[in-house]
Amino acid sequence: MPKNNSSRYARGSTLITHKGNSTVTTVGSPGYSNFKTFINTTSNNSIGYVPAGYEHRPDLISNLFYGTPNLWWLILETNNIEDPFESLNVGDRILLPKE
Repeated sequence: MPKNNSSRYARGSTLITHKGNSTVTTVGSPGYSNFKTFINTTSNNSIGYVPAGYEHRPDLISNLFYGTPNLWWLILETNNIEDPFESLNVGDRILLPKE
C-alpha cells in the first residue's frame, strides 16, 4: 500500500478515542511495519491449535501457551489476525513465536 503523507499515521503515531478512552498508537507507522516484518521473518515459531473453550480468545490462548494473557497481541500479529471473532476457531492451526 503506498504511503500517503496525509495519512493519520504519517508522523508515526496518532491519538485514537473509543468509548471515551483515548490512546496513542503507532499502528501503521514505519516502525510498526518493521516490527511486523521482524516478527514474521526472524521468529522461531512453533505450531499450536486452538483448543475448545479458547476460541476467539487470544488472551486465554496466550495464557495457556505463555503463562500470561499479556501476549495476546503477539499471537494476532504473528498469524495476521485482525479480528479474533472471525478467526481463532476450535482446531485452527496457529503459529506461536517461541520465547
